[in-house]
Amino acid sequence: MTRRLINKIMEEVEIGTQIWMENLNVETFKNGYSILEAKTEKEWIKAGEKKQPAWCYYDNDPIKGEKFGKLYNWHAVNDPRGLAPTGWHIPTDEDWTILTDHLGGVDESGKKMKFTAYWADNKDKSGNGTNESGFSGLPGGARDIDGKFEDLFRFGSWWNSSEGGTYGPWILDLGFSFDKARKGSEHKNAGISVRCVKD
Repeated sequence: MTRRLINKIMEEVEIGTQIWMENLNVETFKNGYSILEAKTEKEWIKAGEKKQPAWCYYDNDPIKGEKFGKLYNWHAVNDPRGLAPTGWHIPTDEDWTILTDHLGGVDESGKKMKFTAYWADNKDKSGNGTNESGFSGLPGGARDIDGKFEDLFRFGSWWNSSEGGTYGPWILDLGFSFDKARKGSEHKNAGISVRCVKD
């Protein structure tokens, strides 16, 4: 595994044949247009109802944002102006599968993807991973469609650019109480983390 800085701001890591960046923390699209920062519950709900791209920090706390990155709704992820920086893209279902297969499959990969701290913030540290992969997955929590924050230190979820899940687009999910890398789906108006993979 090789870690290096992107533009002196974000780190990237090489895992197998792929290069991944840390949790995305941008507030503009690729073309420079600003993305709405929706702080209040009302603002978050309204953005979802209007299918408007939006982001927030967990608890609207920039300090948490420095550690965990921003939470984005699907409308930001799927906007044609491009959320991913130039030379990068939002991972497809195939991209996530390549990653988890390289790490031994969904049953084995979760523990290797989770960072060695912060998971459940528990005393016995049993929820933490080995970070053997260098992915450094963090439990950044989520924001539900009603604008409420949930699951910081318990779950980390990342958008997938592929649609087709039961509730909405696919996501990859890591948790403090399991070591799998689970595939799930999420409502488009929810706010979760984003990782990008190099083109």
